[in-house]
Amino acid sequence: MSLIIAYVGKKGCVMASDKRRIAYFGSEENRNSLEEEIYSGRISSDEELHKRANEFKVAIKITDDANKLRTIEDAIVGEVSSKGSFEVKRKRIYGTTMGYQIVELVGSEIVSRNKHEKAIVLFGNKYSKTLAEKLISQKWKPSISLKFMGDIFEEILEEVANQTPSVGKNFDVFIKNPSMDSQSAQKYLDEIVDRDIKLLSKFRQKLEEDLLENKKTIELASKIIDEGEIGEVVEIDNNMLKVVLNEDVQAFNGNWKQLAKPKDEVVMISEKEDEINIGDKVVIENEKLCLEKNKSNLMCDIILCNL
Repeated sequence: MSLIIAYVGKKGCVMASDKRRIAYFGSEENRNSLEEEIYSGRISSDEELHKRANEFKVAIKITDDANKLRTIEDAIVGEVSSKGSFEVKRKRIYGTTMGYQIVELVGSEIVSRNKHEKAIVLFGNKYSKTLAEKLISQKWKPSISLKFMGDIFEEILEEVANQTPSVGKNFDVFIKNPSMDSQSAQKYLDEIVDRDIKLLSKFRQKLEEDLLENKKTIELASKIIDEGEIGEVVEIDNNMLKVVLNEDVQAFNGNWKQLAKPKDEVVMISEKEDEINIGDKVVIENEKLCLEKNKSNLMCDIILCNL
């Protein structure tokens, strides 16, 4: 669900893109049938798309705020992506004066990388590209300025958006025109692409680590004890108690770092000093930490969980 138009030549680089994304929710067969109708041009408006989605029993969510273009120093980057069963597939174009590279990735792994000097490049589905190609042939003039070129690309995007819901009506246009020849352009793009893919790999690694950490947090949170035995008192110092944990109880701090394993000792504070004896059972009843024998409140700054 994208249309990116890129010019790369001796004047510089111009890229224009819509900002539409469409998410589908429903059976795979129905989703595929709906997409086939969109990409073939049989659906020509948002209203028709909503109608056909209802008929296919596919829920859709349309947004027009996706950023498909960005700049890195003197280069412009355009990206289209699709989510597979296990990985995100990305197709990127990196462009500057007199050079561009098209890079295809699965996750953060490069599966193809091609280098070129100058061209007009289109990313998008077959139908939207066919419409754009026809309009470019009608409107294109080799002598126009980069600014006017950007205006023409925006006009083309708008006309295509009026004929297919796969392209939205919000657009971005970026222009870069550093002084470079084809050799220096490719050398520059090699460095830009390598650095950008490396950052993507680090981002994905951090995301995976965060997901694992969140998974761990969710798992531990589900084990927080709100009812049951905790352990027994093994030492008393005024109102400060040492409690040995039961064999199925462990303790964590607020960042889910383990502070005590089963059978380890932890410190708790009692409200009343004179009602405690060695061997007293510590429990949680109605989500309250207390002594089992008299329900005297206890306090601690740890999270108590089952194994």
